Amino acid sequence: MGCFFGAAALRALLCGPRIPGLLVRPSSGGPSWPQERTLVAVKPDGVQRRLVGTVIQRFERRGFKLVGMKMLQAPESILAEHYRDLQRKPFYPSLISYMSSGPVVAMVWEGHNVVHISRTMIGHTDSTQAAPGTIRGDFSVHISRNVIHASDSVEGAQREIQLWFQSSELLTWADGGHHSSCYPA
Repeated sequence: MGCFFGAAALRALLCGPRIPGLLVRPSSGGPSWPQERTLVAVKPDGVQRRLVGTVIQRFERRGFKLVGMKMLQAPESILAEHYRDLQRKPFYPSLISYMSSGPVVAMVWEGHNVVHISRTMIGHTDSTQAAPGTIRGDFSVHISRNVIHASDSVEGAQREIQLWFQSSELLTWADGGHHSSCYPA
C-alpha cells in the first residue's frame, strides 16, 4: 500500500501547486525589504461555496501576513466607489447586484511584492483563461462568478484598503520570524 513521493511531489500534495516566482519567504531573521499591503476579497460565490479557508491557507502558505479581516454585507456605497472605473460598462448593474447579494470576506495581506504576487495567485479574471493552480483556475466557474478580488496596483490597494477598512481595523504585529514552511527559500 506504500506510495513513494519525491520531495517536490510531496510538497505539492501537502501545500498545493507552486507557481514559479511566488516565493516571498525571506531567509531567517525576517524581511529586510519594504512591505506592501493589498486588499483581497472573497466574493459572495466564494463565501457561499465555503472557500474562505482555502483562500486564507494559500496566502498564509506563500508567507504573507494577515493584518485585517472582516465579513460584511457590502453596502452599495462601498461597491459603487470600489467599481467606479466600471460604471459605464453594460455589466455594472449586475456586478453591483451580485456583489451585494451575499457576504464578502475582505482581508488585508502584507508582504514583499504582495500586490503583484496576489494577482498571479488568483489568476485571470475569465475562468476559462485562468491557469490551473491559481485560485480562479481551480475554483471559478464563470467570469461573473470568479470567487475573489485582489488589488491590481499598489496605488489601487491603498485606495481600496482605505475604502473597506478603518485604520483601527488593521493591525501591525510581529510574526516572530515565522514564515511559510511549504516552500523553503
